[in-house]
Amino acid sequence: MELIKVASTSRSTAVAGAIAGVMREQDQVYVQAIGAGAVNQAVKALAIARGYLELDGIDVICIPSFVEVMIDNQERTAVRLTVEKRSPSAPTEWTSAETE
Repeated sequence: MELIKVASTSRSTAVAGAIAGVMREQDQVYVQAIGAGAVNQAVKALAIARGYLELDGIDVICIPSFVEVMIDNQERTAVRLTVEKRSPSAPTEWTSAETE
């Protein structure tokens, strides 16, 4: 499984290109970020990558989770975005039931 690490200084368009490149070749990629700035860049990159992939007829979904990672012998909590291709039979829009 491919892992793309994102920092707060990462360019969102560059990360988006990396996500799109992996998704064109594979069914899944992990995007991992530690800290608010890095998570912000990762989420922006994912939104941009969806636009890139839409041109190729690929729709993706994102499943966020937390993961513990070791950095310099310290345990840190990272946000991991699991990006997967959406199955063709999955609904593409949310609908809400109207109540009266």
